Amino acid sequence: MGGGALETNGLTNGETENSLHRQFSPAHAALDNSLSDASDAVADHDVPAKRARLQKELTFQDMYQNEGVFDEDDEDDSDWEPFQLHKCVEFEIKKWCCRNCTMINMDCNDCCYICGEHRESKILSHGFFASPLAQDDDLIEVQGDIKGLKDVGSQKSVANSSTAIGFDERMLLHAEVDKKSPPHPERPDRLQVIAASLSRAGIFPGKCYAIPAREITPEELITVHSLEHIESVEVTTESLSSYFTPDTYANQHSALAARLAAGLCADLASAIVSGRAKNGFALVRPPGHHAGVRQAMGFCLHNNAAVAALAAQAAGARKVLILDWDVHHGNGTQEIFEHNKSVLYISLHRHEDGKFYPGTGAAEEVGSMGAEGYCVNIPWSRGGVGDNDYNFAFQHVVLPIASEFNPDFIIVSAGFDAARGDPLGCCDITPSGYAHMTHMLNTLAGGKLLVILEGGYNLRSISSSATAVIKVLLGESPGCELENSFPSKAGLLTVLEVLKIQMKFWLSLGPIFVNLESQWRMYCFQKKRKQIKKRRRLVVPMWWRWGRKSSLFYFMNGHLHKKSK
Repeated sequence: MGGGALETNGLTNGETENSLHRQFSPAHAALDNSLSDASDAVADHDVPAKRARLQKELTFQDMYQNEGVFDEDDEDDSDWEPFQLHKCVEFEIKKWCCRNCTMINMDCNDCCYICGEHRESKILSHGFFASPLAQDDDLIEVQGDIKGLKDVGSQKSVANSSTAIGFDERMLLHAEVDKKSPPHPERPDRLQVIAASLSRAGIFPGKCYAIPAREITPEELITVHSLEHIESVEVTTESLSSYFTPDTYANQHSALAARLAAGLCADLASAIVSGRAKNGFALVRPPGHHAGVRQAMGFCLHNNAAVAALAAQAAGARKVLILDWDVHHGNGTQEIFEHNKSVLYISLHRHEDGKFYPGTGAAEEVGSMGAEGYCVNIPWSRGGVGDNDYNFAFQHVVLPIASEFNPDFIIVSAGFDAARGDPLGCCDITPSGYAHMTHMLNTLAGGKLLVILEGGYNLRSISSSATAVIKVLLGESPGCELENSFPSKAGLLTVLEVLKIQMKFWLSLGPIFVNLESQWRMYCFQKKRKQIKKRRRLVVPMWWRWGRKSSLFYFMNGHLHKKSK
């Protein structure tokens, strides 16, 4: 809950006022005395002097609420002087921060004006199953510390499961020490609400099994990051609070959390490639796809996806596909692999000509030093992108390139900040949309798929989307097909731009580009014809065509020459 203060000034006769609430009761008595003095002042010959005395005895509230006490036409007020402001009285304006989206709300509102979540919502204990409008007294609460999840790997009931989960509650210790209002969006609640949702859905514990947590070693990290970067993260254990960038914090537990996250991702990748698990979901934080070779940024400390990719190759995977659907471009992952032909990086993200964070990820960024084409960026030109645009990009760019690349292992940098309702991403993907994208990727690489949590800051959106993805990993259907998934105009133009650039490196894209471009040209031609017909009906009478005004008719309709009969 946040608090704020608003200052106002009291006009007094030099005596200090203790609080605003103590002024209202004496105000009525002061007002009665003031009115009596005002009556006596009418008969007095020294009116200006008594007027000044009267004004000094009244507070600002009395003067404001009793405008008739002073008659502007009574006497000359040329001797009036403004009063000195003696003390500021503080009004406490109560506020509260939404548990779901972190937005600040006024105390008079019970529901968030952004996402509609009730201020007493139990989303942290019930997950997205909690009602957004009121408390859920009929649901059994899941403990906030997520007891038992760390020992779920020993349960025999999940021994035959093919989906592995990477989680350790010590990653919840990574938090911003300096509490602000609103709180930092990358907060421990993100993991807690997903774990609560999975528990309530009977998925984890239940249908999935957990792998033992392990801290990544410096020898493994050095294959991804520079020594200076590794040491800069480790040194944060000596400080209560520190910052890599203004938005990337660390406390004394952050280095441990980052090592656990990277270690879990590496072990999940090894388990899937070796066949000990069919697929997996890394429920980890801090996120990683912004972390580059030498710097931590964008809430990210170690690049978990990059660590997992190299671990998969060490376990036997020859070619690895990293698909990044976080709303922000994974500049760190691209930097790490932009010279590597054995790792294909594909990212779908908001770009807006470099105006959207982090500013990288233009379609022209295709890789370098012999690895051109192994970096594929699909940069959306606006916000509000939804299921149809993503599905269209998957069908015409992602899947054709991925099929031609033929990976042995797939990693999804699964940021859910492009989900509907996210305060940072401002896009419109639904849980069903994420489920369909996961289902399409699951048809590649023999289903060897690892989903790693990245961003996502609306708790209801991130938990429902993550649950939908894990259900697909478990073999459930993603639901009804996305019918009439026509892209927006901006989405189609983005896909055409990417195809035009990437078809130089991927032969399968050539026919797709020609087909889409012809459809786009036909659409533009038909639209122009409709506009011309509409202009003909509204501007030029048709009977002009056969009269003396035929030349004017053809001129106004854009024809240079009259058609011969």
